[in-house]
Amino acid sequence: MVASQHELASKIGIDVLKKGGNAVDAAIAVGLALAVVYPEAGNIGGGGFMLYRRADGQAFAIDYREMAPGAASRDLFIDGEGKLIKGEGSSTVGYRASGVPGTLAGFDVAFKKHGSGKISWRQLVEPARSLAQNGYVLTKRLADLFVSYKENLAKYPDSNRIFLNSGKYYREGDLFKQPELAQTLARVESHGASEFYTGKTAELIAADMKANNGLITLQDLKNYKAKERQPLRGNYRGYEIITMPPPSSGGIVMLQVLNMLEKYDVRSLGYNSAAKYHLLVEAMRRSFADRAEYMADPDFQTVPVEKLIDKKYANERNATIDQRKASSSKDIGQGAIEIREGMDTTHFTVVDAAGNIVTNTYTINDLYGSRVTAKGTGVLLNDEMDDFAARPGRANMFGLIQGERNKVEPMKRPLSSMTPTIVMRKDGTPWFALGARGGPRIITAVIQSVINVIDHDMDIQAAIDAPRVHHQWYPDELLYEPYGMSPDTLNVLTSYGHTFAARPGQIASATGIMIDTDGTRLGAIDSRSDGEAIGY
Repeated sequence: MVASQHELASKIGIDVLKKGGNAVDAAIAVGLALAVVYPEAGNIGGGGFMLYRRADGQAFAIDYREMAPGAASRDLFIDGEGKLIKGEGSSTVGYRASGVPGTLAGFDVAFKKHGSGKISWRQLVEPARSLAQNGYVLTKRLADLFVSYKENLAKYPDSNRIFLNSGKYYREGDLFKQPELAQTLARVESHGASEFYTGKTAELIAADMKANNGLITLQDLKNYKAKERQPLRGNYRGYEIITMPPPSSGGIVMLQVLNMLEKYDVRSLGYNSAAKYHLLVEAMRRSFADRAEYMADPDFQTVPVEKLIDKKYANERNATIDQRKASSSKDIGQGAIEIREGMDTTHFTVVDAAGNIVTNTYTINDLYGSRVTAKGTGVLLNDEMDDFAARPGRANMFGLIQGERNKVEPMKRPLSSMTPTIVMRKDGTPWFALGARGGPRIITAVIQSVINVIDHDMDIQAAIDAPRVHHQWYPDELLYEPYGMSPDTLNVLTSYGHTFAARPGQIASATGIMIDTDGTRLGAIDSRSDGEAIGY
């Protein structure tokens, strides 16, 4: 089964599986296809994380997160008055907002080390190339989304021409073609993923960067390497959880929250009770405070992973939770840990016939990333530099506060919220795999989906669709979804001292696959979004 945010991408993944490819092969084909049919988040101009569990039990984590260019520096996005730069030249829009893309490098590592050997690289790239060349019919959602981002897309010639039809705008039912992207994919198809980093594509990106005061150079592209890391492992009520280590923060935050909740009988509280939401929010508040202080690229900073996910540490944090009173975030800092030095995104999950699982989240950060399409490539570039602490101690575009440890540094990878996750049954067999899109809300969406399955006996679709809440320490406010909380529950939580966001809002969009005890694959696409889960 393949579950992704677009039906065409899921079908391509299924075709790869039918031809004898494994979950890794299919995931690569899906990721490349989403770069064409889901351009607001699918990408080859961004980066992400792939979590792979083989049917024999071995697990692997591939970090292909974007990397800061060599010319980046701590105060890159601060003007002469100490204020954050806005617009062009900022960490969110324009050429300087982009980190060195890692997607193709990550897919290359996955293919060479974990592919089936039965499917060629060309076979994985060709479906995406063909879609870009021949086009696909636009839905109303995507046609409208292009227009809603016209203010910044229109500033960059190739973005304006490709996504806004040079100001004529696309409509539902139009055939959308991307010939420059097709040419880029053709080069990658013929010469391998390295073409993006050392070939004509790299030269085009570097030239456009140089012409527009960007930072990424040809040498930056040549220097980029995807990294294999040890997956993070924890457990909740006896169920093993496999997830991503830093520079993803999602895995640590999730395990911290679950460790804190393990003390309580969450099942008896009910999935949407005020008592359950209160405990969940208080655990989130403390975990996100630790995120701000301790988490960063482990190649640049020592991250106290084992301490952060230790159940004894969770008990220490739990000791500060009052079950009838909300904490104030200004009074809740990071936990006491001694260190010795030594929004947008998309997710897809694949389970093949043998039981191999890939759960992959990748991103260009904000919708349409930096809004820059590198001239002549059709590649929409990320604005991942905003996931660094542009001003340590101050909020980024998602309202997240991040510390000095996540400051901008050359060749460094920014902290991420992506949380691809696999949960095992107590007998050691795989139960479900999932992930989400939506900035820091990714973490809380995955946490609550896991709780819904384990504590509330929901199937994967119900677990993903259920109403969610979100708290990230700062801003000190509780976000809930429209129709997701009764007036009585709101009143109880208010009486505890919780402050609510000014208005309800959607909390991420998740995608997952559950494996039933008889081996049946159950695919789930979040009702908050679109996409398709396809099996055969």
